[in-house]
Amino acid sequence: MNAMQSHGWGVVEFLIAIALGLLLTLLASGLLVASGGNYRNHSDNLWLADGGRYAIAVMAQAIRQGAYVNWDSDAAPSAPESVSVEGLDAASISRGKDGISEPLPAVAHGSDVLALRFAGADDSASLNCGGFAVPAGTRGWSIFYVAVDADGEPELRCKYRGTAGWGADAVVRGVESFQVLYGVDLDTPLDGVPNTYLNATAVAAAAAWKRVCSVKLALLLRGAINTRADTVAGQFDLFGPAYAAAHPDDAGVRVDEGRLPPAERFRARRLFSMTVALRNRDG
Repeated sequence: MNAMQSHGWGVVEFLIAIALGLLLTLLASGLLVASGGNYRNHSDNLWLADGGRYAIAVMAQAIRQGAYVNWDSDAAPSAPESVSVEGLDAASISRGKDGISEPLPAVAHGSDVLALRFAGADDSASLNCGGFAVPAGTRGWSIFYVAVDADGEPELRCKYRGTAGWGADAVVRGVESFQVLYGVDLDTPLDGVPNTYLNATAVAAAAAWKRVCSVKLALLLRGAINTRADTVAGQFDLFGPAYAAAHPDDAGVRVDEGRLPPAERFRARRLFSMTVALRNRDG
């Protein structure tokens, strides 16, 4: 009867086992990294959707309230001395300075400034973009602009005048570009229907702020870091390809990811836009 022989693993078997183990570890690590990246990208897109919708809603509410006149007052409203809507192209502003009187260099691809004025009310129903009531007999401000926060990230801010002076609050972070066009009524007499859309520079040159009857908003937001799995650079035309092609000098209406720094190129991005009617009685 032959005795059974017992053999251990040789060097070759050990090397094969180690190689297979390393391969499985690399595959598992790759799946984990990919899963983590997809999760971060999904989270960024959810955040962009919520932040963008909120920002557009806040600005739309301010535009609808712009040029408001308190008809409940005992005295007949007089024509306002200053316009109820105005703006700046490719500029930022200071938090503490009066209105938009002292423009600063633009941030975030030549983002614009939108300023709205409206009458106060006795019942505290007239609110500025900061949520503070504007008393009757005064005119309130709601101003939207882009500035850089303490971490260097561009954010959309709402500037207003309160009882203690001027203040500003952040509306949403991660602004790639904020652009505004103004619908101008060219008819005489005015019929409240925009005949053309112009940027702030063109409206100011035509002295047509009192003829603005609608405002077109475009807000491009980005995530905090590169999370996209694709490596194809996209292009965002905030007011459509035709406008961007016809107005190459209007900074920020076209954002080409291929021209961005590598650290920003493949972040999640989302574009939000809306056109809002303005009851501008100034004209």
